[in-house]
Amino acid sequence: MSAIESPPQRGRRLTWPWFLVVVVVYLAIIQGLGALIGADRGGSASQFPTTEVVVRNGLIPIGLSVLFGAAVVTWLGWWGEVLRYRAPVRRWVWFVPISMLAAALLGMNYPNLADQPVSLVLSLIAMTACVGIGEELMFRGIGVQVFKRAGLSEGKVALYSSLIFGAVHLSNAFGEGAQAVLQAVIVSTSGYFFYLCLRVGGTLLLPMLVHGLWDLGLISSLVGSENKAYAGMVLPILLQVVLIVLVVVKRRSIAAETVPLAADGPATPEPVTAPGQ
Repeated sequence: MSAIESPPQRGRRLTWPWFLVVVVVYLAIIQGLGALIGADRGGSASQFPTTEVVVRNGLIPIGLSVLFGAAVVTWLGWWGEVLRYRAPVRRWVWFVPISMLAAALLGMNYPNLADQPVSLVLSLIAMTACVGIGEELMFRGIGVQVFKRAGLSEGKVALYSSLIFGAVHLSNAFGEGAQAVLQAVIVSTSGYFFYLCLRVGGTLLLPMLVHGLWDLGLISSLVGSENKAYAGMVLPILLQVVLIVLVVVKRRSIAAETVPLAADGPATPEPVTAPGQ
């Protein structure tokens, strides 16, 4: 069992209403700039038919959102707490990041990527890397710290940060319609899994890596002149279901067992004395 002390809070204070304002600005950068400089897909059914579309519709807006998130963390003075997170969990939780990385790598549409220009593949990798860095910095970095510093339990920290993460993706309704609602629900569950990656790894770098590769695997069939079906695409879908069931079943055995610390160290048992002594 482990003993946990709450570290002193450093940096500026950010309440959850102001965090929502930060999220709106973050979203405005991605959606607004994407609409302003976005390239036309030329009637292609593919989401990313050309390098220009990837760069102008994704890489540039998302890259700027990463800079915005980094600027917010710098202003708050939270880099230490954002990058390192101590809330120990049991060893079985390692299954979450390991399985997600495996599903992303095994489910990648390598044949489709191999058919694309090198510039398109490299820009796609850069874009999904920025997605992983930017979204994790905003939601598992700033968001988690906001709710943690508000004194909420780990369960509520995970819930609220994941719900906001999913709600942000409702903005896709402008381009994808009602499908975006289902996507937001699925993304909320993914947000919880990324939160578990943060806790089990103890660093924000792990969910950034998992998130970036996960998204790369998901959209590896959506590049080029047309979408190409691939058998490996079912792996992330199946894993999502498996992880939901696993977390529901083991929800009460996520946190590591802890023992409270006395003021001057671990409590020691008092000597047992015989009656009358």
